[in-house]
Amino acid sequence: MEAGERFTWLAELFDGVTRGHVDRLGIRAGWRCWEVGAGGPGIAQALAAAVGPSGHVLATDIDPAWLDPHGGYEVARHDVGGDPPPQPGTFDLVHARLVLVHVADRARALATMVAALRPGGWLLVEDADTELQPLACLDEVGPAQRRANRLRRAVRELLTRRGADLRFGRTLPGALRAAGLVDVGASGCFPVGGVACDRLEAATVRMVRAELLAAGLATDAEIDAHLAAVGAGDLDLTLAPLISAWGRRPG
Repeated sequence: MEAGERFTWLAELFDGVTRGHVDRLGIRAGWRCWEVGAGGPGIAQALAAAVGPSGHVLATDIDPAWLDPHGGYEVARHDVGGDPPPQPGTFDLVHARLVLVHVADRARALATMVAALRPGGWLLVEDADTELQPLACLDEVGPAQRRANRLRRAVRELLTRRGADLRFGRTLPGALRAAGLVDVGASGCFPVGGVACDRLEAATVRMVRAELLAAGLATDAEIDAHLAAVGAGDLDLTLAPLISAWGRRPG
């Protein structure tokens, strides 16, 4: 349940950002697109609408259960960290958001996405950089905000123990150049406050609650108090910046 809710609120926060970048890269009717680690259906649907019936969108995920098999795009199970590229050398656009940070062999996954591009095709990769802005509340004005930041540090510790690279977002432009792409650019975005940030925070904390308790990183009382403050709308919560980076396969 929490996973589905997280997809919903991440889409609310970032689908507009992603669509803006895709539009600037020149998406048009007839393009072939691969949405990697799609999670929810939002971006796959937007790509399908943009490329029209003459185009094609492939949406893949390790668990494609949240995707709509009748949504106007092709759905397939695929592990970008281990499987070979589908339809190599054929895509005008390959996109992955909040995917690579969770993949053990990030270099291999990036190479798989690059190999799927046709000459002149674009890769757009978006990932968080949690170390760049590690706070839950930028304005630590009271005990509720201090508790929120303490719990955000605890969640970051969990991610580190899982092998996540919390500085990954900032490495994207260099990684795209190292993969042989040209015309590389990047930008960052993070929302501050609002219902979507609140709901995403609550879903995330509920999802990792048992792990936080087992690791001794938080107490039941702390988590309950934090969720109550979030539910009351008392905190102007924010997220780690989403770094969006893009590059084109030469040719």
